Amino acid sequence: MAIKRILIVDDSPTERAAFQEILSEAGYETLLAASGEEGIALAKSEKPDAIIMDVVMPGLNGFQATRQLARDEATRAIPVIMCTTKGQETDKIWGLRQGAIAYLVKPVDRATLLDALKQLG
Repeated sequence: MAIKRILIVDDSPTERAAFQEILSEAGYETLLAASGEEGIALAKSEKPDAIIMDVVMPGLNGFQATRQLARDEATRAIPVIMCTTKGQETDKIWGLRQGAIAYLVKPVDRATLLDALKQLG
């Protein structure tokens, strides 16, 4: 499956803009969500090819949102890449157990992010 549309879920407008710039320059179409709840709703309605998910967000955090996406028949096939400041090994293990296919620690550099996406498609 070729990755073309990517949903960015992050409560920080600065982070969303940074990810959007990297992905747009690399030729990807982006969708933006400011919360876990909004991310789940957009994933269900828009069916992106991949999701970049922050962890630390008010309300539904990234671990919870990823778990819901992974358990829902409508969204389970959408790969989730977690991008977060939570860099402990236990956080990474927990994120992967929730259904993420990759776990990147912020600040994420352009090459690492694009490489993770290339491995999907």
